[in-house]
Amino acid sequence: MSAQRMTLEPCKSAGISRLHRAARSLRLAAGLIALAVPLSGCGTGSLWDKFTAKDDTFIEEPADKLYNEGLYLMNQRKDAKAATKKFEEVDRQHPYSDYARKSLLMSAYSFYSAGDYDGCIGAATRYVTLHPGSPDAAYAQYLIAASHYDQIPDISRDQGRTEKAIAALEEVIRKYPTSEYATSAKAKLEGGRDQLAGKEMDVGRYYMKKRDYTAAINRFKTVVTRYQTTRHVEEALFRLTEGYIAIGIVGEAQTAAAVLGHNFPDSRWYKDAYNLVKSGGLEPSENQGSYISRAFKKMGLG
Repeated sequence: MSAQRMTLEPCKSAGISRLHRAARSLRLAAGLIALAVPLSGCGTGSLWDKFTAKDDTFIEEPADKLYNEGLYLMNQRKDAKAATKKFEEVDRQHPYSDYARKSLLMSAYSFYSAGDYDGCIGAATRYVTLHPGSPDAAYAQYLIAASHYDQIPDISRDQGRTEKAIAALEEVIRKYPTSEYATSAKAKLEGGRDQLAGKEMDVGRYYMKKRDYTAAINRFKTVVTRYQTTRHVEEALFRLTEGYIAIGIVGEAQTAAAVLGHNFPDSRWYKDAYNLVKSGGLEPSENQGSYISRAFKKMGLG
């Protein structure tokens, strides 16, 4: 019996030890819970209240109040970004009101004033889509074009943005030909066309330096046939004279020089073209069947 008790005593002792450790763990957990409960009540309510509380911070404001606040921020404070938030709030709170329509247009203008052209294009495009018959649709379309136009890059870079600007400007002129914005769009359109012509000239000169005359001629040909009204056309005609002489097509060289002299007799480029043709024992002479001659006659310049 004594031996049996001796073998049971360690087991009993170990069990009591485990019970003590469990009790301590329970007391520690109870203490943490006791701490957590007061902390949860330090806010505005109980823990349950926090989960079930409703967000009542939103306060709807009258559409005219928000709109006028936006105008104030735009005109008086010159804070286009803050104004845009007010106009967007009108659209969010009162989406079917007349003020929402006005605010959408003002949002586009605010974005444009802040230099956020993508934001302007997005808002103005939405306006034109939702309100195509509005008297202000022409202005919205013009804002789209102006946003593209103001991002026209240097001629050394890709001219994709310039092409988008030209397409948008042509849209203003086509859709709203009698609007005041059509006149401004036409002026910007010439600027965009001049930019594309400048790009063609830049690439053409590069090929000329490489003595790749055929590639260069193709670039100058584009300027002459598509951008006759730009400031680059005089040099393009001279470069055509130069390029055609280099590859031995003297008839086109003579025509380019003759058309240059007829349309721009006082140009320094004509003097250079004339001297170049004369140095080969030739005279400027226009071939009426040449694409150069036809391009200028089509524009009423020949």
